[in-house]
Amino acid sequence: MVQADATAPDIPDKTYFRIGEVSRLVGVDTHVLRYWEAEFAIIRPFRGKSKQRLYRRQDVENLLRVRQLLHVEGYTIAGARKALLTASRRPTQQDASNMQAAAGGTVGLHPKHCADGGREDLIEDIRLELTALHQLLTRKKES
Repeated sequence: MVQADATAPDIPDKTYFRIGEVSRLVGVDTHVLRYWEAEFAIIRPFRGKSKQRLYRRQDVENLLRVRQLLHVEGYTIAGARKALLTASRRPTQQDASNMQAAAGGTVGLHPKHCADGGREDLIEDIRLELTALHQLLTRKKES
């Protein structure tokens, strides 16, 4: 999901990273990381026995992408959230081919629906809204 960036730091080959290390890698303060964790569902650090946040490599890559969207590309929090959801949810033609092969049938993106992008965009917008509602409801249940 994270696109290669010439300014992105080299992420050490480790399983878990503590918040201070992630803060240095991403280039933002720790309170910003905690805020982004609350705002972006794709950032979910593991909590160890000591209850400290332990970020996985994927979390660090996602945080770098969030920083890119917010600080470089000028997205708002809501816009960055939508861009990340769209990037992670949008099926590619390869995904459609894999689904078709697995189903042994004609599953996939129908060319009629993709030609103008209208119906596909509408469905994608509905899916994004439903995903956001689901995440909101899940957070309220956990509280």
